[in-house]
Amino acid sequence: MRSSFNPKALTEFARYYGFHYDIYDPAILVRDVLFEMERGLRGQKSVLPMIPSYISPAARMPPGKEVIALDAGGTNLRASLVRFTADGKTQTEGTKKIPMPGTQGRINAEQFFDQIAEVAAPLIDGAKKIEGIGFCFSYPMEITRESDGILMAFSKEVDAPDVIGKKIGEGLRDALVRRGVKTPDRIVLLNDTVSTLLSGIVDIPPDGGTRKGEDKYGVEGGPVIGLILGTGFNTAYPEKSIPKIGFESETNPQIVVCETGAFNPRFLGPLDREYDATTKNPGVYTQEKASSGAYLGPLTLHVLKTAVKEGLFKFKKSDVLLSWPTLQTKDLNAFMQAPLAMEGPLGELFGPDERDAIATLSYLTSIVTKRGALLAAAVVAAMVERTGAGSDPFVPVRIAVEGTTYVVYKGMRETLESFLHIMLNREGPRAYVIAPVEQASLLGAAVAALST
Repeated sequence: MRSSFNPKALTEFARYYGFHYDIYDPAILVRDVLFEMERGLRGQKSVLPMIPSYISPAARMPPGKEVIALDAGGTNLRASLVRFTADGKTQTEGTKKIPMPGTQGRINAEQFFDQIAEVAAPLIDGAKKIEGIGFCFSYPMEITRESDGILMAFSKEVDAPDVIGKKIGEGLRDALVRRGVKTPDRIVLLNDTVSTLLSGIVDIPPDGGTRKGEDKYGVEGGPVIGLILGTGFNTAYPEKSIPKIGFESETNPQIVVCETGAFNPRFLGPLDREYDATTKNPGVYTQEKASSGAYLGPLTLHVLKTAVKEGLFKFKKSDVLLSWPTLQTKDLNAFMQAPLAMEGPLGELFGPDERDAIATLSYLTSIVTKRGALLAAAVVAAMVERTGAGSDPFVPVRIAVEGTTYVVYKGMRETLESFLHIMLNREGPRAYVIAPVEQASLLGAAVAALST
């Protein structure tokens, strides 16, 4: 029986429509990201806003210190008492989770902050001495020089409109005072990308996890980069020079949130532009639309539909695929984990005699995934290049990652890491380690409470 699976034709199809990873020049991608970063840092027109966090990460956490860590995002608010141990790790106590204030019905600003204080107060009262409160608040904020955050908007799940425009740290402090709680001097607001970076300080060893026994030379840890690769895409890194705010420090760099999902790779093709036109925000966040979990499924569906229309993808229920308005990334990933099992919405499209069609789908999906991984790797490589670190083999750059797309999406992690290795070792060995972190938001918030 003649096979209808033609990888050569599929590769040429991907090249023609501009989504094959081999038409991209990695060096140019990295250079373009660095160029936009520099413009954003100077306050010039750039797709990357390069947002100062006003947080300078500590190299090591002082042992014995106790802080309160808060994590607000989505449907839940979490709070923990966190203690830093002598080996640089953390101990959490009294962790409590409640529905995010405002998700159970409309509330005013005072009620909003009172509900947060109600969770934090018992932890403060039960501790010996709280050094500070770190608050990972995963909603759009304008960060102030005092490391407070002015809320710009809530997601649709939270109904507390009076809070918009208010300082979150100040509102929490006032609510704790109303309860008669002795409030620590420092309340630090941060987003999930900064929190992921900070979590890497305690979750990834300074030497990248390779040291055995005592470090007799007292080598300090190198810089940490935060990467979000889940539903969305973002990065943060420590920066020594931010001209637009007059910040210069060789020894105490400040974390900058890049909003790299907004990067616009120059090589995107016509299918990317066609898909982009169908999204809620066409023309922006094109990097995120090529790499993140919110978009990989729908983008791949658009590619598959085009392949069907051009006769490269043939199966009995192709009309059903063409009628689909979208394809959830989680459903595509579930299918790609075991394509021949033919399970889920995609599996139901194929009969047992249509192995070639399944091979075609898998092949094209893999190309889209690898291209997304390449673009993400270029952004991360630019972050590493910007730090100027990694030449010392004992002081690796640590890349802390949070997000299910990186962790579980078929083919993403290994491909990203492969491309990253090539990009960072072109001119010589570069010391770095990349690893996912657990409970990044809560752990990072704890570190923020002790950062300057």
